[in-house]
Amino acid sequence: MHFLIPAAGSGSRMKAGKNKLLIDLEGESLIYWTLKSVFSASSTSWVGIIGQPKDKKLLLNSAKNFSHKVNWINGGDTRQESVFNGLNALPKDAEKVLIHDGARCLINPELIDQCAKKLDENDAVILATKVTDTIKIVDNQGFIKETPDRNNLWAAQTPQGFLVNRLKKAHKMAIDKNWKVTDDASLYEMLNWEVKIIEGNYSNIKITSPIDLKIAKLFVQNS
Repeated sequence: MHFLIPAAGSGSRMKAGKNKLLIDLEGESLIYWTLKSVFSASSTSWVGIIGQPKDKKLLLNSAKNFSHKVNWINGGDTRQESVFNGLNALPKDAEKVLIHDGARCLINPELIDQCAKKLDENDAVILATKVTDTIKIVDNQGFIKETPDRNNLWAAQTPQGFLVNRLKKAHKMAIDKNWKVTDDASLYEMLNWEVKIIEGNYSNIKITSPIDLKIAKLFVQNS
């Protein structure tokens, strides 16, 4: 399975002053932990890291013994542009791809393999977890307008898996129509293409704030 890892996070909410994937977690960088999980999955055959050129040396150095196994891809100004760059940099024989946020460094390798397997039966798959909180839809004045049924609500995670040519087509259409999205599954939704949910787990958190890092340390210490 071909694997793309967007890795251009600025770390602004972490107040890190650097790419957040360089932040230390129990003696190793976040990108190291991400790559450790990715390469522990039996389905992984090729990995590309998509990042900003200025971060290339630091990210690859912090990846340590995984650095020689990854392919570097220069990213764009947005995540959407970066993923499109990544798709165009895949080997020509790549038929399927998993896309995984570099900041989700605690992904279980077995979940990666589940996504890869389900992609044999579906055009697109994503990991997600059931929402446990009550969600409120609020207007721009801060007033509640609706409370959706949480039984139908899922929190999207990564990896998200796709057929390469079909995802490329979706990205090209997004460029033509000037669509802006925060994940690739959203492009499929806008095109009314089906995306299959695979239930993930709550430890697959995205490191975006200092509290996330504290939670991640607990998971690593108890793994």
